[in-house]
Amino acid sequence: MVSTAPTAKFGIDSDTIFELWPTSGIDEVQAVIRAVYRQVLGNPHIMESERLVSAESQLCDGSISVREFVRAVAKSDFYRARYFESCAPYRFIELNFKHLLGRAPLDQTEISEHIRICIEQGYDAEIDSYINSEEYQVKFGENIVPYYCASSQIGQKQVGYNRTLTLVRGRSEIDSAIKSSSLVEAVATNSTSEIVPLAGCRAAAYADATEKTFKIVVRGAMYSGRRRRSTTEYIVPGSKMTPQIQRINRTSGTIVSITEIS
Repeated sequence: MVSTAPTAKFGIDSDTIFELWPTSGIDEVQAVIRAVYRQVLGNPHIMESERLVSAESQLCDGSISVREFVRAVAKSDFYRARYFESCAPYRFIELNFKHLLGRAPLDQTEISEHIRICIEQGYDAEIDSYINSEEYQVKFGENIVPYYCASSQIGQKQVGYNRTLTLVRGRSEIDSAIKSSSLVEAVATNSTSEIVPLAGCRAAAYADATEKTFKIVVRGAMYSGRRRRSTTEYIVPGSKMTPQIQRINRTSGTIVSITEIS
């Protein structure tokens, strides 16, 4: 079954929910399969050889739910190669939020927790942490395809909506085209994300960002005889921003600001 609801509820990319029912026909099942591929894989072009034939068959005969089909797609070689092995770690995490929970990460604590899960427990555990979450269950249950729903969350702060808009920029965008994080500065400094132009302008902006230099100001604890607080500045090229912030997060440092200097 395909349900249509007011645009105000879903807001960002579509006003359509794809939900599988016991009475759904083959055409509706195929529509759900296409919707899962589009949402979870980030709007890619999928070759026939890349389709998950076995999982599709199980969904068609009712052996698995939409939720388990989503899990299979997110753990597929296709997803792993494009988003885990090829993207910066922060990009991988923010896309997991986008693809599996339909929103952007809200703060540095969420990012750090998922990086910890990925490092300590591995790739599969990181994917499961979204799909097994109470948030996923409340939003999508067993048979609704995840969708972008930042604007539908009661009590959601404007910053969360802006960040999700930064990640969701239209039907034509392919997520694997951008390898670096879209939100690393905004989340690290707990600031509002700028809504950047679409398409070519946006891609160019991210390409340019890796060639720029940034100053990261960190406040943290240091030990020199007795404990004292200090402020440290790091000058980092854009291409090294993610690993530097990861190192800071593994210490007691707190990022105060990130400023472009060249």
